[in-house]
Amino acid sequence: MSRAGIFELQYEGYRAFIPKNLPPDPDIRYDDELHSLLSKADRNLARLDGITTVLPNPDLFIAMYVKKEALLSSQIEGTQVSLEGVLEFEANLKPKEDINEIKEVVNYIKALNYGMERLSELPMCLRLIQEIHKILLEETRGADRRPGEFRSRQNYIGPPGATLNEATFVPPPPSMVIPVMEELEKFFYSNSIPPLVKIALIHAQFETIHPFQDGNGRIGRLLITFYLFWKKILSKPLLYLSYYLKKNRAEYYDLLMKVRLDGDWEGWIKFFLKGVSETSEGAANTAREVIKLKEDLRTKLYKKAPNVSAIKLLDILFDKPMISIKEVSERLEISKVAANSLIKVFVGLGILREVTGKERYKRYMFYSFVEIMAEGTKTSDL
Repeated sequence: MSRAGIFELQYEGYRAFIPKNLPPDPDIRYDDELHSLLSKADRNLARLDGITTVLPNPDLFIAMYVKKEALLSSQIEGTQVSLEGVLEFEANLKPKEDINEIKEVVNYIKALNYGMERLSELPMCLRLIQEIHKILLEETRGADRRPGEFRSRQNYIGPPGATLNEATFVPPPPSMVIPVMEELEKFFYSNSIPPLVKIALIHAQFETIHPFQDGNGRIGRLLITFYLFWKKILSKPLLYLSYYLKKNRAEYYDLLMKVRLDGDWEGWIKFFLKGVSETSEGAANTAREVIKLKEDLRTKLYKKAPNVSAIKLLDILFDKPMISIKEVSERLEISKVAANSLIKVFVGLGILREVTGKERYKRYMFYSFVEIMAEGTKTSDL
């Protein structure tokens, strides 16, 4: 038997994986490399958490970063949507992309925000996971796959068109889902393992159990952020591994299978810790780019348009990077004529760009900010 579990023949003729309860037995072997990776990941995560204190408005940055994570996590599951498409949808424009796929991304944003709020009332638990799953799948292509409920049918992972007997991996049978998930919930509350190692174990175990009929990958990635926030390792939801996992997708799946087949928890944990370090550094660099962009544009505006409304509009754009003349008028409490003149100044300075091509009901995008936040979300980035 592997340290992670065993494949058992089911009466229908296929073999399903029955996971062993966490923590692994024998215990995780902390060699020099693992100790070093854990120390580096802890440091980089602490630096990332600290950078929120120097951001002009961390909540606005985080709101856009959540959109980026929603895109990347959905793209791992095959969704092809851009950040611009999501912003168009939120601005009540008709997106150029598949509306159903955009809704999946929007639901991910809702699920993440809901989970962060819910953690002020509930601890990490199965109830929270089910509530988040329900939000994730409602009114999307997975709406008929029992949103919010653990599966009652056998699922499996394999290439398109593969049958159950041809599957790459078959998770535990439906009758075992609730018992193994209850054991995973108990593991949430054990305190003898470093938090980053622990959430690496939790993520892998969750993906192995695959407790839902659909949406397991996205929920498993959300659990990482929720757990670190719940344990107060992050004060803001800023760590998202989806870009790292998307970029290293083949290695990610291979290492999860090595855990199941060979019990190689250490190989998986090292990969996970590298991802935490790389992602933390990337998010911190993005935050620094946003700070620099704001400083540079403020300087430009002071030289070219030294008035209070211009500086206020710049602040608004970091909150709402796609905007109309009417919205500028309402937010700044100025006339539409004044709002139109102000937008023309911003267009002239290259801060805003008109995106509808219409004569009326025009919308303008804060492209330099959107481009920073969209890094890594395009298929050409991989």
